Amino acid sequence: MRVEFRVLGDVEVLVGGRRVDVGHARQRDVLLALLVDANHVVPVDRLVERVWADRPPQGARGALYNYVSRLRRVLADGPDNTVVRRSGGYLLAVEALAVDLDLFDDLTARARATGDAEVAAGLFTQALALWRGEAFAGLDLPWLEGVRSAATDRRIAAELDRNDLELRRGRHRDLVPELSARAAARPLDERLAGQLMLALYRSGRQADALEHYRRTRSQLAEELGIDPGPALRDLHRQILAASPALGLAAPGQTRRAAPPPRQLPAPPRSFTGRQDQLAQLDAVARPAEVDVVAISGAAGVGKTALAVHWAHRVAAAFPDGQLYVNLRGFDPGGDAMDPAAAVRGFLHALGVSDDRVPLSLDAQAALYRSLLAGKRVLIVLDNARDSEQIRPLLPGTPGCVAVVTSRTQLAGLSVTHRARSLLLGLLSPADARDLLVRRLAGDRAAREPAVVTRIVDRCAGLPLALVIVAARAAYQPHLPLAALAAELDDAQPLDALQTGDPVTDIRAVFSWSYRALPPESARLFRLLGLHPGPDLALPAAASIAGLPPTRTRTLLAELVRTHLIHEHAAGRFAFHDLLRAYAGELANEADGEPEAVAATGRMFAHYVHTAHRAARLLNAGRDPLALPVPPAGTVRTELHDSGEATEWLAAEYPVLLAAVQRTVTTPGHHADAWPLAWSLVEFLDFRGRWPELLPALSAAARVSDRTLLPQIETTIGRFHLRLDRLSVAGEHARRAAELAARNGDPIERARAELQYGNILERQGLYREALEHARIALGLHQGTDSRMEAHALNAVGWYHAHLGEFDAALAHCEHANTVFVTIDDAPGQASTSDSLGFIHRGRGDRTRAVECYRTALAIYRRLSDRLYQAYTQANLAEAQAEDGDLDAARAGLREALAILSDLGHADAGRVAAKLRELESQRA
Repeated sequence: MRVEFRVLGDVEVLVGGRRVDVGHARQRDVLLALLVDANHVVPVDRLVERVWADRPPQGARGALYNYVSRLRRVLADGPDNTVVRRSGGYLLAVEALAVDLDLFDDLTARARATGDAEVAAGLFTQALALWRGEAFAGLDLPWLEGVRSAATDRRIAAELDRNDLELRRGRHRDLVPELSARAAARPLDERLAGQLMLALYRSGRQADALEHYRRTRSQLAEELGIDPGPALRDLHRQILAASPALGLAAPGQTRRAAPPPRQLPAPPRSFTGRQDQLAQLDAVARPAEVDVVAISGAAGVGKTALAVHWAHRVAAAFPDGQLYVNLRGFDPGGDAMDPAAAVRGFLHALGVSDDRVPLSLDAQAALYRSLLAGKRVLIVLDNARDSEQIRPLLPGTPGCVAVVTSRTQLAGLSVTHRARSLLLGLLSPADARDLLVRRLAGDRAAREPAVVTRIVDRCAGLPLALVIVAARAAYQPHLPLAALAAELDDAQPLDALQTGDPVTDIRAVFSWSYRALPPESARLFRLLGLHPGPDLALPAAASIAGLPPTRTRTLLAELVRTHLIHEHAAGRFAFHDLLRAYAGELANEADGEPEAVAATGRMFAHYVHTAHRAARLLNAGRDPLALPVPPAGTVRTELHDSGEATEWLAAEYPVLLAAVQRTVTTPGHHADAWPLAWSLVEFLDFRGRWPELLPALSAAARVSDRTLLPQIETTIGRFHLRLDRLSVAGEHARRAAELAARNGDPIERARAELQYGNILERQGLYREALEHARIALGLHQGTDSRMEAHALNAVGWYHAHLGEFDAALAHCEHANTVFVTIDDAPGQASTSDSLGFIHRGRGDRTRAVECYRTALAIYRRLSDRLYQAYTQANLAEAQAEDGDLDAARAGLREALAILSDLGHADAGRVAAKLRELESQRA
């Protein structure tokens, strides 16, 4: 038997047309909590919240289970209607249109979609007859108010649409009593007031119509402090003038109505992706009020394609026509369309002859809105320059939808017309690939899949670029895709995207947005092309421009508004690679070499000085670098503590890595390579990001002064050692020692000797490692207390591994005293870990555990993940020896998780130890 649910009035369940009792109030509440999301899973937590609000009982979940079981019994006669348990919640399965609210929505949608006024009126009448009072009558559940309010809004919209239909059918006299009652209940509803005024006027009651306008205007002023809207004012003027336009066409009258306009351009070929945006647009296809959607995005991102594709998809829902105009806001000719010309074009499409078009723009717009009143028309306003250009083209009454596309964020429309903003970004890699493959002929994409991936990457997800590449491939079917990809790989990738057509050529398309900028914003856009990417923050932009941050922020906002850059995270700005290439070309052409050189100098100075400050805050024990005074106009990011330093480096390290590579090809800035890389060494080392820094270190080695090479070589060797590349690490350590000896630099030679000792230790050659540590200690004694302490710790560490614990303890305690004195946290952590190992060897496991915990706390504070894992494993082994196996297993699991995440070779050793302890549990 069919089970039906009624909520448009008292809540009822009917089985086979007979009302059944669903149980007491709480069980009915459970039914409603499921019913409003029928055929969708409702999580248990949400059900509990809906049923008991903020005071669920102790056994709420158990009670919910009992209520669901009883509901299943109530619905047992309907095989397709039951409550189903799903992962995380419950689902109420119901038949199609078994809920009267769903049936109401279906009937009203069909009414709006049909072009037959009589059929539509019947469908609206049938839908409104389902209402038996207030939705969900008699229920006072807080969460239900929003559902009830939305349903009521849909009923009111259906009534108003039905009224418009009945007025067009000449049933004004029959409507007057109902409209009068509704207007008394909703005195501030201007659309309803207009319907009543029109019905009264057509019934021969002009004075009553004018009186109702007076009352409505008075109440709007008293309660809201506003005047009636343009549509109601225009209707009032027409009633005052007894305009013939308000009358009905007499039977047999020969005047022929213009056919509904169908002005949409052809739908785009191979439209791909944009499912989220299409879903947002679908939500306005059946509006209860005037709906305006503003689609904004960068040049070439596919705004027009999205708007036109969607417009064709929903055209049937707008039986009174579809209007389209290209407003030429960003046009090769530079002349945006006059709004008056656009309005006249729409009036002609709606059947208004030239002699009936008013002279002024205001009067034209008023007539345009009057013709749209009560109709379902879709208006596509393409390529708008600003909000002022499109305001006269927006409808004034519900039923119509206007979709606007623009390269500018039309924030003003959100204020004046409550426009919904839809920001269109680049295509995802998958959608970009799909678009290119669908555009390529035959099996070309299948033959060169890796090349297709390269092209998609180089086109940065920009639909226009992908379509241009596909078009070039079509014109040159014998040219391998690899040749096109090679052109995009070139230093001038925009050359590969030339078409010779100002409408599609990539440089020309970008230029329309650029030429619309004020001069100062245009200058900033050009100079940002000098930045290596992938993004930048305000202080970097201010340094490039040589302007105060406050002024730069204003200019950045202008570039964001016009979609030449985007703020992808709070305070961080970026543009895709093709726009960056375009901006860089402009910087070198328009500003000339001196301006570009100065901006580049300020940019590097910003990063060098801020990064150096950040590195020193992370580890105050590191020797500072000697940096040149930054040029005038450089803005440094203010950092005050290690937390701010870590946050800044986490956001900026991809930029700093790119900046190191840029120094290699930028004359006059080779000396900036090592300071930038130096600032990242410990930050990336602590996080196990060794492969990411190695290319930057190699670049710094290629361009740095020979006096810096020993330190750079040692650092490169250190990172290869982290990756367990022992032979490569050894080569760099030996090279560093030789270069330092040649330079007469004992400090750097000592560092290299310590590094070589670390490599020998990894091979188990502790006696040989000890010799190198002693050489380093001899070189450091009396020169650098910090480095001397590191050498002491290394000597002690190797003595401990050789079983010489007394000598080990003396050296490591001496080192720890020095590190505490100079407040060197990494050094304290390292020596504490060494002392833990020494005390284990001496049999004092309690002291060993204490030392390991001290080291572990410091490594965690420093975010040094590798040595955190090492120390955690060492602590676990000490705990295991002390009989605390549960703590040891937990510690080894934590260490294994870190080493596995880092991809470190020692993960296998820790995993074996963990398996050994786990077997002891068994």
